[in-house]
Amino acid sequence: MLHLALIGGSLLYAGYKSYKERTDKRKTAITVIDPTDNTPEQSLATTESVLDEELKDAKHYLTVSTGALGLSVLGTVYPVLNAVVVPLVLYTTVPLFQAALKGLFEEHRLRASVVDSIAVIGTLSTRYYVASSLAVSLFFLAQRLLLATEDNSKKQLISVFGQQPRSVWLLREAVEVEIPFESLRIGDVIVLNAGEMIPIDGYITEGIASIDQHALTGEAQPVERTVGDAVMAATLVVAGKICVMVEKAGQQTVAAQIGEVLKRTANYRTSLEFKSTLLADQMALPTLFLGGVAFASLGVISATATVSCNFSEIIRISSPIGMLNFLKIASEQGILFKDGRSLELLHQIDTVVFDKTGTLTLEQPHVGFVHCWGNATENEILRLAAAAEHKQTHPVAKAILQAAHDRDLTLPPIDNARYDIGYGIKVNIAHRCVRVGSSRFISNEGLILTTEMEAAQHHCHDNGYSLVYVAVDDSVIGTIELHATLRPEIKTVIQGLKKRGLQLYILSGDHEKPTQKLAQEVGITNYFANTLPEGKAQLIEHLQATGKSVCFIGDGINDVIALKKATVSISLKGATSIATDTAGIVLMNQNLSQLCYLFELSDGLNKNMQNSFAAALIPGAVGLGGVFLFHFGIYSTILLYISSMAAGGANAMLPLLTYKDKDATLDD
Repeated sequence: MLHLALIGGSLLYAGYKSYKERTDKRKTAITVIDPTDNTPEQSLATTESVLDEELKDAKHYLTVSTGALGLSVLGTVYPVLNAVVVPLVLYTTVPLFQAALKGLFEEHRLRASVVDSIAVIGTLSTRYYVASSLAVSLFFLAQRLLLATEDNSKKQLISVFGQQPRSVWLLREAVEVEIPFESLRIGDVIVLNAGEMIPIDGYITEGIASIDQHALTGEAQPVERTVGDAVMAATLVVAGKICVMVEKAGQQTVAAQIGEVLKRTANYRTSLEFKSTLLADQMALPTLFLGGVAFASLGVISATATVSCNFSEIIRISSPIGMLNFLKIASEQGILFKDGRSLELLHQIDTVVFDKTGTLTLEQPHVGFVHCWGNATENEILRLAAAAEHKQTHPVAKAILQAAHDRDLTLPPIDNARYDIGYGIKVNIAHRCVRVGSSRFISNEGLILTTEMEAAQHHCHDNGYSLVYVAVDDSVIGTIELHATLRPEIKTVIQGLKKRGLQLYILSGDHEKPTQKLAQEVGITNYFANTLPEGKAQLIEHLQATGKSVCFIGDGINDVIALKKATVSISLKGATSIATDTAGIVLMNQNLSQLCYLFELSDGLNKNMQNSFAAALIPGAVGLGGVFLFHFGIYSTILLYISSMAAGGANAMLPLLTYKDKDATLDD
């Protein structure tokens, strides 16, 4: 027996040295980068290293505790083996004892680790060697499984956009040559066929294709792309064949930038982890008190069972998995979280503020009323204006061309076009000089605006409309009103947000009357007009000062300050601007259709985390009640721990099943 005790003591000492080495290694992983460097890259590298070390520790301690469990089972037949079991169990719980001592003597507070330490000592002192080794084995098994699941969930989240190919087909002197992907250079032209993933950012030089952009932007349907159109990495050629000139490759692509954002987001640990630790620490004193009562009234075994009913550690491990799964679901639908905190905070939002231009309205306006001055008809005015603008790509030209297309107008040929940027265009059509542009352009060309035209201009200005003048030779024959185009999905979105009981506001730099009219049209009562960029941020702060939790949705450069001030910020800029976007959440499909779904995801996360708490607290409460009412013993609490562990793990994975059908509906 003495010989075995010496062996056990040696094992415990060797184990402690091993633990110190592992602790030092983890500290090295944390401080290998300058701790004063708070860049995302530093945070990312540190968190990944710590997770790797935690997983290695869990594997190591699981191996040791499993060995102790096997020896303890044999110890029921050969009791001398328990002299080895005890130091092995103590070795696996060295971190626990160290945390308890640190809390007591350095932090001067009672931590949950004190209760857990007493539970370990209690099971060993009562000679429940099998129970003691089984408990630590189950703990490290749960920790290993949950940490491995967290690691796998991170990898799945980050790999939403697929992997780069090993080789590509390069077009060289009209011949397709297969080369390694790493050999690609900016300016190279590669050939892509149906079924192939686009590995770079670039633009099409030849061909036409149907491209599935769902993984990158969340768009449900493939889009047609042809010569001159941009394409992005991680999108799929569904049909057709295209030649693409390389603009960005590797880590420079939009997909790679999004991947880096997801890596940083995946490392966000929810505040519920802190809450679970805090709750466990707060329960330490009541648990010790109940353990003392149990010891005095029921004996040492019941006291040990009582202090063993603290399962809060499960929350700390399982909560990140639930968060990661929700982030993965969002990413697959084209919703990118640049900060995991935003998903958690969305549940607290009670006020949503929309920027008007570019958020509630589209960039491209539409033709409203056509004023005819003289004998020209509406169709004639639109036909001449569209002919003059047909090679232009700015929103005004697109709006006029769309109106002409809707009326099936045939455009005449033009020649000698001259375009003054920001003012207008001058062309010759059928030996007549046609001018299309602003009132300033028309005046600069020496044409006279009548009193009636100026009155119409003032009316349009007051209502937020733009006017495009059309003149033939020396006379203005008509003006075209351009109205802001509401997003087609906006009214449905507003109704959905109202059903959630959210207060809605509009911020606009536009005049009072057009802002009021738009607010009435979409069904929003509260609005602020004539707002300068810095004024938007001040209004956000004012709403917050009145106790509101504000989500601001904008897309322009003048929204940056307001986006930063809001509790949660959402941008519609899309995937191509992800590197410079300041918002915490980016809707990569550039529309608001998924806004209500976004709030639903946040509610789902909140409910999931509440269930995680219940999965830990309810079995613990049942255990405490069972000890005093039904004389539960140590093995009963172990059984409850198993049920708590299973419930916590299942709840963390539940979102992948719950939202699967909803995602399919969104895709449809």
